[in-house]
Amino acid sequence: MSNPMDDPLRKIVGDRTAKVLADHLGLHTAGDLLHHYPRRYAERGELTRLADLPVDEYVTVVAQIAKADKRTYGRGSGVRLEVVVTDGSGSLTLVFFSKAAHAHAHRLIPGRRGMFSGKVSVFNRTRQLAHPDYQLLDGDEGAEKDALDAFANRLIPLYPACKQITSWRIGQAVDTALNSLTAIGWAGVGEPLPAALREARGLAPLPEALERIHRPRTKADIEAARDRLKWDEAFVLQVALARRRAADSALPAVPRRPREDGLLTAFDAKLPFTLTEGQRKVSAEIFDDLAVAHPMHRLLQGEVGSGKTMVALRAMLGVVDTGGQAAMLAPTEVLAQQHHRSITEMMGELAESAGMLGGSELGTKVVLLTGSMGTAARRQALLDLVTGEAGIVIGTHALIEDKVKFHDLGLVVVDEQHRFGVEQRDALRAKAAQPPHLLVMTATPIPRTVAMTVFGDLETSVLDQLPAGRSPIATHVVPAAEKPHFLSRAWERVREEVEGGHQAYVVCPRIGDDEEDGAGKGAGKGGSRAKKKAEGPDGDDERRPPLAVLDVAEQIAAGALRGLRVEVLHGRMQPDAKDDVMRRFTAGEVDVLVATTVIEVGVNVPNATVMVIMDADRFGVSQLHQLRGRVGRGSAPGLCLLVSEAPEATPARIRLDAVAGTLDGFALSEIDLQQRREGDVLGQAQSGSRSSLRVLAVMDDRDVIEAAREEATALVTADPELTANPDLRSALDSLLDADREEYLDKG
Repeated sequence: MSNPMDDPLRKIVGDRTAKVLADHLGLHTAGDLLHHYPRRYAERGELTRLADLPVDEYVTVVAQIAKADKRTYGRGSGVRLEVVVTDGSGSLTLVFFSKAAHAHAHRLIPGRRGMFSGKVSVFNRTRQLAHPDYQLLDGDEGAEKDALDAFANRLIPLYPACKQITSWRIGQAVDTALNSLTAIGWAGVGEPLPAALREARGLAPLPEALERIHRPRTKADIEAARDRLKWDEAFVLQVALARRRAADSALPAVPRRPREDGLLTAFDAKLPFTLTEGQRKVSAEIFDDLAVAHPMHRLLQGEVGSGKTMVALRAMLGVVDTGGQAAMLAPTEVLAQQHHRSITEMMGELAESAGMLGGSELGTKVVLLTGSMGTAARRQALLDLVTGEAGIVIGTHALIEDKVKFHDLGLVVVDEQHRFGVEQRDALRAKAAQPPHLLVMTATPIPRTVAMTVFGDLETSVLDQLPAGRSPIATHVVPAAEKPHFLSRAWERVREEVEGGHQAYVVCPRIGDDEEDGAGKGAGKGGSRAKKKAEGPDGDDERRPPLAVLDVAEQIAAGALRGLRVEVLHGRMQPDAKDDVMRRFTAGEVDVLVATTVIEVGVNVPNATVMVIMDADRFGVSQLHQLRGRVGRGSAPGLCLLVSEAPEATPARIRLDAVAGTLDGFALSEIDLQQRREGDVLGQAQSGSRSSLRVLAVMDDRDVIEAAREEATALVTADPELTANPDLRSALDSLLDADREEYLDKG
């Protein structure tokens, strides 16, 4: 028997409504609609606050009509109906023109209460809804009184809606779907949670949970429904991840145990510093994994500057000791070149094989492979890989091209995992004769529950201890619009650092070489310019375009930083030019590097002590934390200045104050997560479709996620193919869309 939750919506609500639900809300089946949960509930008698309604957003309000007036305009030729509704905290005007004014006047009379939906605008300093959709919630008298008394105690679901379909029309569609399922006794509707789990956890059956969340009689109904539906989402996702872990553990892999007196030992002996306790602990976890006959799948996350590259390099050297090869995949050429330079410098003569001039008997060749390399250098790199002459290769997407062959690929290291699609990661792993070990690195701290949810198929190691000698980074917000002299002082601080023998970064959100506007003019004077329409993250549609690298570099070189050696770096430069600029900056031949976020990760210039981030409110919290990690990498203190025109107490300014207030990347990651949709966190950009999580909040539902992980692991261990749980198997396809399932499978 087919599952009625898979029935197309056109069979239930008709073609017209089904098309709107599909086109604008992505709802295609009865199950999609019933899993489109109310975002909140209104109570009759408990009126929604009107005082804080946002302008230019679509809203649904519950309010009472205070007065209604018909007015004429255009010398009496036109009619306008103005209806003022109130909830005690504020008022809102509903406006209808011409025929609509006559059509609605007899219904919209003082004293009546209803739901009103539309886009909030402002006219004559008064907030209004023009031609709103509405549904009255009370009757006139007599026969309707009993129904109204019963209705008074109901909670009214308010659904996520859009311009094309209102909340209550969605509610009507939901009612139709619920009625059709109730009529057949919910026959054929699957139950993804095993009965034993439901009973042990006191969770309601799925039909009851859906009834309660859409037609609650009490707030307790809502809580019980949400408890059950959270478990559906957490459990199904954790089962998918548990099956991935089980499949990985069944794959064969070559154990990689370093030789006692091999390359790794020689490298450790020449280190001029002692590894931190955290680096030693994480390395031990990695080497334990590498010694096992199934592939390591480990996530290494760590604070900016915690020494992840050192840990990864030691793992790569350990694999080379066994006769294998290691590949490090970096997201940009700048980062790949930086890794290659720093790794060869750390290894010294060990980065040359025995047959090379100055090479070590224990050494191995370290090669770079990027898309922009010359033909001869590229041919030699490919030859070194296929013969095994090169034990370590560091590269960009060029590593996954068909022409790249390995002698014995034993370890894949993926730097900044979030920059890659899983297909790219998978393509590199496929170049090994047997599944290689995998180490995924990220410098973006991830809260534990997110790691369990997003990277649940990976074991997690955390580096949260900075190496000895690292200096603290002071961070300050520079309010350029309110206090232009603060920006002038920021440029003075840059000059002071350079005169003290140090270097500086200036980061801008835009390149500016082919945009038509003049954004960035006057950066040395606080950056205030004639406004141009540009929608901002906080709803400000009067923002000027973001400041640009080329404009800012030109202005500061001719103005505030005249006489200093100023260079630019951005993603559209030729690779050789980028490498040349970074080489000269690293060598101290450039005083100030004006760049885009191309320097966000991996760039390591210990002599750079100050960073000025222009239009800092245009960047995310975690991105700002990453950027400032480029300074304070030597013995001198670091300084990061966040320049912004965002007014005090706005959400943008609050974000910047949070970044300035702590160096704890994990604390900032929680702030970052709270300000983004769950789907962004759950790999939505990689899966290509919307998140399957609708009621589960990865920050707030830690207990549910952890318990679901335990239950899922136990179930998959006992029943790997889910043969005893066919409804759960079906739920993997319905709650986790096909693209997301593929994403998990490629892990």
